[in-house]
Amino acid sequence: MTRHPAQSKCDLLIIGAGPAGMSAAIVARRAGLEVIVADEGEAPGGQIYRNASRSPLADASVLGDDYLAGRALIDAFDASGATHLANCVGWQIESESRRAVAMLTRRAHAGEASGTLDVSARAVLVATGAQERPWPARGWTLPGVMGIGAAQTLLKSSGLAPSQDAVLAGCGPLLWLFASQLLNAGRRVRAIVDTTPRDAWRAALPHALPALAGADYLLKGLRMMRAVKRAGIPVHRRAGAFSIEGEGCAERVRFVDEHGASRSIDTSLVLLHQGVIPSTQLSRSLGCEHEWDASSACWRPRTDARGRSSVENVWIAGDGAGIGGARAAAYAGTLAALDIARELGALDAPARDARSRPARLAMKRHLAVRPLLDALYTPPAALRRPADDVIVCRCEEITAGEIRAIAALGCQGPNQMKAFSRCGMGPCQGRWCGTTVGELIAQVQERAVADVGYYRIRAPIKPVTVDEIADSIALDDGFTRGEFPS
Repeated sequence: MTRHPAQSKCDLLIIGAGPAGMSAAIVARRAGLEVIVADEGEAPGGQIYRNASRSPLADASVLGDDYLAGRALIDAFDASGATHLANCVGWQIESESRRAVAMLTRRAHAGEASGTLDVSARAVLVATGAQERPWPARGWTLPGVMGIGAAQTLLKSSGLAPSQDAVLAGCGPLLWLFASQLLNAGRRVRAIVDTTPRDAWRAALPHALPALAGADYLLKGLRMMRAVKRAGIPVHRRAGAFSIEGEGCAERVRFVDEHGASRSIDTSLVLLHQGVIPSTQLSRSLGCEHEWDASSACWRPRTDARGRSSVENVWIAGDGAGIGGARAAAYAGTLAALDIARELGALDAPARDARSRPARLAMKRHLAVRPLLDALYTPPAALRRPADDVIVCRCEEITAGEIRAIAALGCQGPNQMKAFSRCGMGPCQGRWCGTTVGELIAQVQERAVADVGYYRIRAPIKPVTVDEIADSIALDDGFTRGEFPS
């Protein structure tokens, strides 16, 4: 019996074809590097530029100028000469002996061949972007409840808009962006329930003056809020005690308004959002060091200004290294690619530094508004640490009360919590409960979240079939099957 996974070699393997990954591929190819870009999407663009080059919408301009601007980046990426592996799941990457070895599984789509690919690369750039912050509100597991990011993905990928009785709840720029995009498309929503705390502006005020360097972002946000107001959509600000109710599916939302009055809105679709946080599963599986960012209440990998991680020959760029938005992510990808080219001998240090200077200055301007947004929209602890009866781990249906009870017994961290409760052992592998579990343990034991830590991530970092794992194992003609147990 002879079976070998398909093998490939390159100078640079990039995981993720969003703004950071595409920009890095373009720059690396210009430096003469052989580049492979693996991405789970059917086309390049990532979440922010999903289907920007072939939108199903009759008029894609309803999604805004920033979305349309992604087409130029996608065109440049397509023309770069980088190898793009679409519909490709990277489920194991190991860095050793100055090379990284990755297992990628390409799923069949539109007549393309499927199978497992073994890629050996001299350097790896992790550009996996962000995920929506989990918001374990009461009733968030009911049918009819989903994230605003997921709803926006449906709009971009399939042209599907939510029903007119939808309620948008939470806080953050995406809340207002999606509402304005729906208005541009001729759709409405029933209401917006804004959970931004009353005192958030006071915390954000010290960052207001530096944020003027990114005044275009502030003006865009004001225009979106004005559009919602002009459309007459009810906006309930400074909402608290938010919950979703229904028998078998979402039927209504309840909350306390800014005047302390209890309110209820009937709805069959609730779209939740509390901002986005870096997607760290892949960087954690590689052994990269991470730190707790208290200003935005999330974990982020520890990198230098060029995206170099704590692991040799591994760089991280874009929102996966810290939330900065699409345009900042593109410049981060450029800086990382130039540093990689220097490390691999394709550029000398003076050339790298000279080419990096414009990108560094531009990225600084695009990041100027981030401290203000973090102070304004990072949800308070009360929203991140739910009541005891609220489910935290959706996969295993573990409540906050169960986690607190185990923490009170002396459970030292999320990994021990996993052993005691199965919390984090489901298909999402902790993506939707890891941050909350750490915060709950820290709350009970009066410890710092950074001290509590996070789940230990092991391969496969994405769900794969037994057949796909078997395809990754090389067997020669001398292979013999043993009797169980073998």
